[in-house]
Amino acid sequence: MQISLQEKPAIKLHSTDDVAVALVPLAAGRSITLDGLRVRIAVDIAPGHKVALRPVAAGQPVRRYGQVIGFATTAIAVGDHVHSHNLAVGSMVLDYEYGTDIRELPLVPLAARRTFLGYRRPAGRAGTRNTIAVIGTVNCSAHTVRRIAERARNELLPRFPNVTDVVAIAHKSGCATRAGSPELELLQRTLAGFARHPNVAGALFVGLGCEVNQWETLLETQRERLGGLPPYIGIQDGGGVAKTVEAGVRALEQLLPYADQFRREPLPVSELCLALQCGGSDGFSGITGNPALGHAVDLLVAQGGTAVLSETPEVYGAEHLLTRRALSRAVGEKLVRQIRWWEEYTAREGFAIDNNPAPGNKAGGLTTIFEKSLGAVAKGGSMPLTAVYDYAEPIVDAGFTFMDTPGYDPVSATGQVAGGATIIAFTTGRGSCFGFKPAPSIKIATNSTTYRRMPDDMDVNAGRILEGATVEEVGREIFEKLIAVASGNPSCSEAQGIGEEEFNPWILGATM
Repeated sequence: MQISLQEKPAIKLHSTDDVAVALVPLAAGRSITLDGLRVRIAVDIAPGHKVALRPVAAGQPVRRYGQVIGFATTAIAVGDHVHSHNLAVGSMVLDYEYGTDIRELPLVPLAARRTFLGYRRPAGRAGTRNTIAVIGTVNCSAHTVRRIAERARNELLPRFPNVTDVVAIAHKSGCATRAGSPELELLQRTLAGFARHPNVAGALFVGLGCEVNQWETLLETQRERLGGLPPYIGIQDGGGVAKTVEAGVRALEQLLPYADQFRREPLPVSELCLALQCGGSDGFSGITGNPALGHAVDLLVAQGGTAVLSETPEVYGAEHLLTRRALSRAVGEKLVRQIRWWEEYTAREGFAIDNNPAPGNKAGGLTTIFEKSLGAVAKGGSMPLTAVYDYAEPIVDAGFTFMDTPGYDPVSATGQVAGGATIIAFTTGRGSCFGFKPAPSIKIATNSTTYRRMPDDMDVNAGRILEGATVEEVGREIFEKLIAVASGNPSCSEAQGIGEEEFNPWILGATM
């Protein structure tokens, strides 16, 4: 797709759309012509926001991307600004079809596949970073694991040049819940996923001692995933915080020589597992950054790699597009069950799924969750949906996949990385500063204004699509950036040390 600002002050994305998206500020009284239709702008409309191309009666659907993004709450006239004052979600019945839109592209022959410089792990796994993780079993050990990691980075890491980092995995959970509950199991499989992550060469667990998330129980429930017996220190049995910090530093001194033996080597790109994220989205996200990332996903999947879409509340209203790409009916139906769970969950908690988009999303032109979701699913490209996972479940299927997570970026990425994602691609319109250790995060700006305003935080400018570049060109640029960062080049967030505070396991159920 190519767009010229000189020729098009606004863009209509589908022949059946009722709205166009402003590419530049549209002043009240200005007349524009789109597809032979002359439209007089009724009020000032900011870039990324929508202008009505045809009249819509109150209660009638409004379309963008050729899909319903909401229903008019008042009568909308040609040239009106279409946003929260006259558009909202409503009752909508989606037509779920399964496997009716399979567009499987041929895989790149093995001899022609790309490589990246990664770390070959035992059991054949491949990492993009070579990290030691210090993992707290409970909030009460959060300070301690941070101090251990800080001391190890300063005192030990310089002696082991092949180790990327020592990362503290601290959180606010692990107690005030019921032993044996699904909530506790969710936390335990998340922690185990980080301990055995391909980017982690070794892990040390640190607990308090009296928490609900007992070390012995974690071992019992996650023994198969952990694949062994990681070292553990309990603060109460270890003589307190200061003594535990000293013991932790000495324990890492034993782990680091093993980690330092790993070296980067050429590995097939098919070994990469890419987490797809978006945050601070705007009206351009579904036009530039997300479709470009979707093209990069298609390139990765054609190489035999894996991509993981998530944020279930942010595919709401667009899930029917994913079920049509499901490789089997069972895969599609699992996604629909997850959607139904979210409807029940939000209703039970007194929420509406349309509490999302956030204020920043709306300021950027997004009005309803349906509109946001239709743009968000573009991150997933066009390849078949091969699998649907529960939160933090191990990702074992290659190709384009989905994981059930909240829309909150840190919680969502935590589940994806716990599942095995080794690198993250994150699109943003408003300017998210997201990073995530131990998986490097690449930031893709959906407009050039954000890219220029935050040059130290944005890795790729997808806003070039609004200036004449094609989605395919920017998608190829993202794909090449993925390979470079997977091979060791630091992403912008990684270069600034961002990513240790973002670990945030999904907490379900009551806090007692």
